[in-house]
Amino acid sequence: MKILVIAEHNNNALKSDTYKTVSAASQIGSDIHLLVAGYNCETVIDEATKITEVATVLKADEACYEYQLAENIADLVFNLGAKYTHILAPATTTGKNFMPRVAALLDVAQISDITEIINGNVFKRPIYAGNAIATVESEDPIKVITVRSSAFDVASRDGNAATVQLELICDSQSSSFVNEELTKSERPELPAADIVVSGGRGMQNGDNFKLLESLADKLGAAVGASRAAVDAGFVPNDMQVGQTGKIVAPNLYIAVGISGAIQHLAGMKDSKTIVAINKDEDAPIFQVADYGLVADLFDAVPELESKL
Repeated sequence: MKILVIAEHNNNALKSDTYKTVSAASQIGSDIHLLVAGYNCETVIDEATKITEVATVLKADEACYEYQLAENIADLVFNLGAKYTHILAPATTTGKNFMPRVAALLDVAQISDITEIINGNVFKRPIYAGNAIATVESEDPIKVITVRSSAFDVASRDGNAATVQLELICDSQSSSFVNEELTKSERPELPAADIVVSGGRGMQNGDNFKLLESLADKLGAAVGASRAAVDAGFVPNDMQVGQTGKIVAPNLYIAVGISGAIQHLAGMKDSKTIVAINKDEDAPIFQVADYGLVADLFDAVPELESKL
């Protein structure tokens, strides 16, 4: 089996989702090629060659790939796709943007958000907001797959893969990059953080999230939020954890003032250890929590921080 993994990066460094997607690919077969499509991304190429499980790094360093526009990346992957039995990408915003296009161009069904690999044809993926797991078997000649990276370990980094320069320039000119507005923070990104502290409607307002930020800074944690907190305007939507937000699986997840709606649980219930603080002892969050504290968060959080 020949496997193509599409790297997620920012032209400076690989995202952790890439390492986990390679780890998933290694459960299918050993002949793994990693496609790095970007612009002025030599540091990414160097990093990619060190991933143990990768046999070959495909380098597509062209201006048209700088922002990984879905139309251009999809055309590039389509032109490469016939050589492979499996094409994998992280189930991130970027991956979810171009992979369905790849599947359509190859005339195959996409297998989305897999969390387990049975063999090269059979995969498991969550459905119904994670309340059920579907086992999916594909007979397509090329499997186009997005990977829920939180379900897989990080690939090791002691390899020395060969690099192949691609001359393919796929510039559809049907879309163009305009601008981006990035949230800058010293804290780790939500999907990659080992510890996440999240707040919900119980925080009452956006100013009170400073309590969680102070706690997170002491823990070296990322700060997240439930959809209820985002919809109420307490925090921006890039902090949302849940079915329609970011999927996280840190070593420690601290849920503060979050009731535990099914949509939120779908985004964090794979966390290694879950701690819940809520004054409602019947809150659904306690059903998945390893440690639960029935208390007023405005008393409990400052006390917790003082003990650290």
